[in-house]
Amino acid sequence: IHPAGYMLEYYISAAATIVFSYSVLMIGRGDYMDRLEHIFQLQAKFDQALAERRNLKHIAPEEWIQKEVLAIVSELGELLDETNFKWWKNPKPVNQAALREELVDILHFFVSMCIKLGMTAEDLYQGYLEKNKENFDRQQGKSAKSGYEWEVE
Repeated sequence: IHPAGYMLEYYISAAATIVFSYSVLMIGRGDYMDRLEHIFQLQAKFDQALAERRNLKHIAPEEWIQKEVLAIVSELGELLDETNFKWWKNPKPVNQAALREELVDILHFFVSMCIKLGMTAEDLYQGYLEKNKENFDRQQGKSAKSGYEWEVE
């Protein structure tokens, strides 16, 4: 993979983790899939309206993905700015509402990318379940990929 591809994979993975974690934390148990599907429906409507009203239908899905990855990187930067990461500055109180707003912004772009790749809410959910299992398997030394194992206590 081209070095830029590694960065893209990193940012998409980070965004996926944020999005799914946000979905589970903010939506709660029981009906989160219905709500996740609703988010996908709303985003599809928004994307369609945006493309029509801004005359953007000519943009290829691959270019949309690039633009949305950059938008997510920008939103991640805004999220980071809210967390006092600048050790050279005096810390300020963390604004939880601003953190949540940035996560929602990231969710918009992430879901839009999923839609453009033909993913559904169910596809995302199933993919997450598979990856989550693999992540646990890696940490527990049960994966074909080595080097992830938790230290044995």
